[in-house]
Amino acid sequence: MLIDSHAHLDSLRYEEDRAAMLTRAAEAGVGAVLSIGIGEGPTEMHQARDLCREFNARRSAGTALPQLYASAGVYPHNTHEIDQQVLAGLDALLAEPEVIACGEIGLDYYHEGAQHDVQRAGLICQLEVAAARKRPIAIHCRAKEGSDDAWDDLFPVLDEHWRRTGLGGIMHCFGAGWEQVRRSLELGFLISFAGNITYPKAQALREVAARVPLESLLVETDAPWLAPAPHRGKRNEPAWVAETARTMAELLRVEAAEIATVTTKNFIRLFHLPPAV
Repeated sequence: MLIDSHAHLDSLRYEEDRAAMLTRAAEAGVGAVLSIGIGEGPTEMHQARDLCREFNARRSAGTALPQLYASAGVYPHNTHEIDQQVLAGLDALLAEPEVIACGEIGLDYYHEGAQHDVQRAGLICQLEVAAARKRPIAIHCRAKEGSDDAWDDLFPVLDEHWRRTGLGGIMHCFGAGWEQVRRSLELGFLISFAGNITYPKAQALREVAARVPLESLLVETDAPWLAPAPHRGKRNEPAWVAETARTMAELLRVEAAEIATVTTKNFIRLFHLPPAV
């Protein structure tokens, strides 16, 4: 069984065939998906939870579907929208049983968005809410091209505001170097790789991925984006997490089945889930 540790199932790009897309995931051996609850802004954080309730009910009724879990959080570029009402809404969502993570939250200096100091302040506020609810976090961190600036700002924040919680989290769609892996592992994070690791020009990232210990590894799609090489240019979907798992197996020189087993165990351990997700 595989787990897609990061997919945006509430995307409008799935509006016409979401049920069929999730059926394909189950047929491909995907047993669970973490549905990321950022929407297009804070007012849509609840959508991932709502999808969990809808499709898990169908699963309980006998339909072959993956188990869905949800996260909730405010994406870096929307942190200027954070106020007490938004934080209260986030806190309420993290109290829901389906919502097992806070995210994706973090820093993004690659695209134009909220000012960097606003992003950092917004991240800290959300870390406080997540810590109070004892929820691991899913971090988005993207630096400017050719720079580690966002990472250089991220780690001091995590050292001061997150390390002491011992809750850890996921470095989602990892795209940096070994030093960033090392510091993430010290903080108790799992490193999650997406379909971009399959791209021909991603050799440097593959070299980093090949060094990550199996017990610290996750795989994801970041669907509907970053479709793996065989499907590049198409809308991504959770079924294709298998392509990323195959690439990871080649890099680590293990069987694809071992990647599936290990990454599932890692996900279950991080979120304290029952063995059969």
